[in-house]
Amino acid sequence: MTPDVIEQDARELLYKAQGRVTPARLGVLGILLAAKSALSHQEIEQTAQQQGLSFDRVTLYRALDWLVEQGIAHKVGGVDRTWRYNALAGATHQHAHFHCKQCGQIFCLESLQPALLFSLPPGYRVEEVEVNLQGHCPACADPGTN
Repeated sequence: MTPDVIEQDARELLYKAQGRVTPARLGVLGILLAAKSALSHQEIEQTAQQQGLSFDRVTLYRALDWLVEQGIAHKVGGVDRTWRYNALAGATHQHAHFHCKQCGQIFCLESLQPALLFSLPPGYRVEEVEVNLQGHCPACADPGTN
Protein backbone atom coordinates (compact mmCIF):
# COMPACT_ATOMS: atom_id res chain seq x y z
CA MET A 1 0.00 0.00 0.00
CA THR A 2 1.16 3.51 -0.69
CA PRO A 3 1.59 6.04 2.14
CA ASP A 4 -1.46 7.97 0.89
CA VAL A 5 -3.66 4.86 1.01
CA ILE A 6 -2.36 3.98 4.48
CA GLU A 7 -3.12 7.48 5.75
CA GLN A 8 -6.60 7.36 4.22
CA ASP A 9 -7.28 3.98 5.84
CA ALA A 10 -6.00 5.29 9.18
CA ARG A 11 -8.26 8.36 8.96
CA GLU A 12 -11.29 6.19 8.16
CA LEU A 13 -10.62 3.91 11.15
CA LEU A 14 -10.24 6.92 13.46
CA TYR A 15 -13.46 8.49 12.16
CA LYS A 16 -15.34 5.21 12.67
CA ALA A 17 -14.11 5.13 16.27
CA GLN A 18 -15.48 8.67 16.64
CA GLY A 19 -12.22 9.88 18.10
CA ARG A 20 -10.22 12.98 17.43
CA VAL A 21 -7.85 12.59 14.53
CA THR A 22 -4.67 13.82 16.16
CA PRO A 23 -1.27 13.73 14.45
CA ALA A 24 -0.05 11.15 16.97
CA ARG A 25 -3.02 8.80 16.53
CA LEU A 26 -2.89 9.16 12.76
CA GLY A 27 0.87 8.62 12.63
CA VAL A 28 0.91 5.66 15.01
CA LEU A 29 -2.02 3.95 13.30
CA GLY A 30 -0.40 4.52 9.90
CA ILE A 31 2.80 2.88 11.15
CA LEU A 32 0.85 -0.09 12.50
CA LEU A 33 -1.16 -0.49 9.30
CA ALA A 34 2.03 -0.52 7.21
CA ALA A 35 3.85 -3.00 9.46
CA LYS A 36 4.18 -6.63 8.44
CA SER A 37 4.37 -7.77 12.06
CA ALA A 38 3.53 -6.45 15.51
CA LEU A 39 5.82 -3.62 16.65
CA SER A 40 7.19 -2.69 20.05
CA HIS A 41 6.88 0.82 21.45
CA GLN A 42 10.54 1.41 20.60
CA GLU A 43 10.10 0.21 17.01
CA ILE A 44 7.08 2.48 16.57
CA GLU A 45 9.04 5.40 18.02
CA GLN A 46 12.00 4.74 15.69
CA THR A 47 9.74 4.45 12.64
CA ALA A 48 7.98 7.68 13.58
CA GLN A 49 11.31 9.50 13.84
CA GLN A 50 12.38 8.11 10.44
CA GLN A 51 9.13 9.43 8.98
CA GLY A 52 9.69 12.86 10.49
CA LEU A 53 6.88 12.53 13.01
CA SER A 54 7.55 14.21 16.31
CA PHE A 55 5.69 13.31 19.46
CA ASP A 56 7.03 12.41 22.89
CA ARG A 57 6.88 8.98 24.53
CA VAL A 58 3.92 9.85 26.74
CA THR A 59 1.91 10.91 23.70
CA LEU A 60 2.91 7.71 21.92
CA TYR A 61 1.80 5.58 24.91
CA ARG A 62 -1.49 7.47 25.11
CA ALA A 63 -2.11 7.04 21.38
CA LEU A 64 -1.39 3.30 21.60
CA ASP A 65 -3.60 2.87 24.68
CA TRP A 66 -6.45 4.74 22.98
CA LEU A 67 -6.13 2.67 19.79
CA VAL A 68 -6.26 -0.54 21.85
CA GLU A 69 -9.24 0.71 23.92
CA GLN A 70 -11.14 1.51 20.71
CA GLY A 71 -10.41 -1.90 19.21
CA ILE A 72 -8.43 -0.41 16.34
CA ALA A 73 -5.21 -2.06 17.52
CA HIS A 74 -4.29 -4.80 19.93
CA LYS A 75 -1.27 -5.50 22.04
CA VAL A 76 0.49 -8.81 22.34
CA GLY A 77 2.87 -9.75 25.13
CA GLY A 78 6.10 -11.25 23.88
CA VAL A 79 8.20 -13.89 25.60
CA ASP A 80 10.68 -11.07 26.27
CA ARG A 81 7.92 -9.31 28.29
CA THR A 82 7.72 -6.51 25.75
CA TRP A 83 4.32 -5.40 24.49
CA ARG A 84 3.96 -5.30 20.73
CA TYR A 85 1.13 -3.63 18.85
CA ASN A 86 -0.68 -4.41 15.64
CA ALA A 87 -3.53 -2.70 13.82
CA LEU A 88 -6.76 -4.64 13.59
CA ALA A 89 -8.17 -2.69 10.61
CA GLY A 90 -11.71 -3.87 11.25
CA ALA A 91 -10.83 -7.47 12.11
CA THR A 92 -11.59 -8.97 15.47
CA HIS A 93 -8.84 -10.09 17.78
CA GLN A 94 -9.70 -13.78 17.61
CA HIS A 95 -6.58 -15.29 16.14
CA ALA A 96 -3.27 -16.87 17.10
CA HIS A 97 0.10 -15.14 17.38
CA PHE A 98 3.42 -16.54 16.23
CA HIS A 99 6.66 -15.43 17.88
CA CYS A 100 9.84 -16.06 15.86
CA LYS A 101 12.58 -17.12 18.25
CA GLN A 102 15.29 -15.99 15.85
CA CYS A 103 14.27 -12.51 14.65
CA GLY A 104 11.94 -11.74 17.58
CA GLN A 105 9.00 -10.61 15.42
CA ILE A 106 5.43 -11.43 16.38
CA PHE A 107 3.01 -12.18 13.57
CA CYS A 108 -0.78 -12.30 13.72
CA LEU A 109 -2.04 -15.50 12.12
CA GLU A 110 -5.48 -14.30 11.01
CA SER A 111 -6.37 -17.60 9.36
CA LEU A 112 -5.61 -19.61 12.50
CA GLN A 113 -8.67 -19.32 14.71
CA PRO A 114 -8.34 -20.74 18.24
CA ALA A 115 -10.75 -23.56 18.97
CA LEU A 116 -11.68 -24.45 22.51
CA LEU A 117 -11.05 -28.14 23.01
CA PHE A 118 -12.62 -28.23 26.45
CA SER A 119 -15.86 -27.40 28.15
CA LEU A 120 -15.88 -25.14 31.14
CA PRO A 121 -17.65 -25.99 34.36
CA PRO A 122 -21.09 -24.42 34.81
CA GLY A 123 -21.01 -20.70 35.56
CA TYR A 124 -17.75 -19.94 33.73
CA ARG A 125 -17.80 -17.80 30.59
CA VAL A 126 -14.80 -17.33 28.27
CA GLU A 127 -14.16 -13.76 27.14
CA GLU A 128 -10.66 -14.07 25.73
CA VAL A 129 -8.38 -16.83 24.52
CA GLU A 130 -4.72 -16.27 23.76
CA VAL A 131 -2.88 -18.69 21.52
CA ASN A 132 0.82 -17.96 21.24
CA LEU A 133 2.97 -20.16 19.06
CA GLN A 134 6.78 -20.07 19.01
CA GLY A 135 9.25 -21.20 16.40
CA HIS A 136 10.87 -19.76 13.29
CA CYS A 137 9.12 -17.55 10.74
CA PRO A 138 9.49 -18.44 7.03
CA ALA A 139 12.36 -15.96 6.54
CA CYS A 140 14.35 -17.37 9.48
CA ALA A 141 13.44 -21.02 8.91
CA ASP A 142 14.80 -20.96 5.37
CA PRO A 143 17.03 -17.89 4.87
CA GLY A 144 17.84 -19.02 1.32
CA THR A 145 14.33 -18.17 0.11
CA ASN A 146 14.77 -14.39 0.50
